[in-house]
Amino acid sequence: MWTDSPIPRSALILGLAGLLPFAWGAAAIYVPALYEVTYRALGPRFVPPFVLLQYGTVILCFMSGVLWGFATRAEGRVAATGYALSVLPALWAFFMVAGGPISASIALMAGFVGLLGLDWLFWNQGLAPHWWMKLRLILTAVVVLCLLPVAL
Repeated sequence: MWTDSPIPRSALILGLAGLLPFAWGAAAIYVPALYEVTYRALGPRFVPPFVLLQYGTVILCFMSGVLWGFATRAEGRVAATGYALSVLPALWAFFMVAGGPISASIALMAGFVGLLGLDWLFWNQGLAPHWWMKLRLILTAVVVLCLLPVAL
């Protein structure tokens, strides 16, 4: 059972580190001084909502690659279905994350929640590690919470 499997320390640390741009972007929405420091030091590409939307898009596409890797562990119809499902997050990002920041952030939040469903399907097939859903629940919750201020 997945609740009995601890998340490997390296996977947890790297997963949490991957949240830093999300957390930074969300914090900069609420802390004007942080926004100013970021703008002066790194330029307009690294301030919210741009950093949240761009990084969110990159990570959603990255997760397609992760799912593709899980699909390689299967055979036959399960593998074919896994490959087909694995491209959905990247296609979602390509087609749906557009327009203004509000609609783009809503599309990203929906994409990450949908990704969680795909994570569960791959995990349920035994293609993802036993601890996968514990990690993905944590990461997805933080990502959605960080994107929420852009949608509001």
